Amino acid sequence: MRNILLLSIASVALAAQQPGAAPTKPPAFEMAGDDIKGYTDTPRIPGQRWRVHDAERPRPPKVTPGPYVAAAPPSDAIVLFDGKDLSHWMTELRGGKLEPPRWKVENGYIEIVPRTGRLVTKEKFGDCQLHIEWMIPKDAQGTGQNRGNSGVEFMKRYEIQILEVFENLTYADGMAGAIYGVWPPLVNPARPPGEWNVYDIFFRAPLFEGDKLVRPAAATVFFNGVLVQDNREWLGATVWRKVGVYTPHDPEEPLSLQDHNQPVRFRNIWIRRIQRQE
Repeated sequence: MRNILLLSIASVALAAQQPGAAPTKPPAFEMAGDDIKGYTDTPRIPGQRWRVHDAERPRPPKVTPGPYVAAAPPSDAIVLFDGKDLSHWMTELRGGKLEPPRWKVENGYIEIVPRTGRLVTKEKFGDCQLHIEWMIPKDAQGTGQNRGNSGVEFMKRYEIQILEVFENLTYADGMAGAIYGVWPPLVNPARPPGEWNVYDIFFRAPLFEGDKLVRPAAATVFFNGVLVQDNREWLGATVWRKVGVYTPHDPEEPLSLQDHNQPVRFRNIWIRRIQRQE
């Protein structure tokens, strides 16, 4: 048994060293916690008393949102998806390679095709207002972070989480509406699987002067018409089980939708550039 165990450990170590191998999460036995309860071995979040994905952090209360109301985009909006095609998007593979989109378009919505890469916009954006509608299918499988997981990634770095949280439990800062790994939503107004959820997000891009961060990224988020983030800031690029850090980048970068191996659906996506008044 000991020899078999040593062989298994060696195989795992060798696979991890192979060039181009996909990064993997540490085995469960190396972590204190899980994707439902949260963790007790992660770093403290600067300025907070909680750890990243803290198992002790209270989940926000549930609220029932008002009925869905369809609204046309404003005249100055860029319609990123109108129910017909993905002409504003590309697929980004690991390593940054761009290819034509592989996600499905049917019945007026986009559906993630798992493990095909994230969608990124052809255009780049900084400060912006984003409207996006998303649905977790009725037959969604899995638990914790493996049930309806995706995300809206501003500048391909700063994520607002998407997840099935009407029935599904997970750690507070990984719920739908969270600034992932930093700020849970104020409340949980999620609709059940099979119904459309709506995000209206006002994103403020970070500001750099050379290598120095002058102003962090921040967002105000309305989730089904309910305020869940009130001008909250990111600590850096979104990352799992760690505190993010900032790396200087261009003032405008593409928006991306995350492929987390779940068939999440999207529709009615539009964005407006915001010109800040000095």
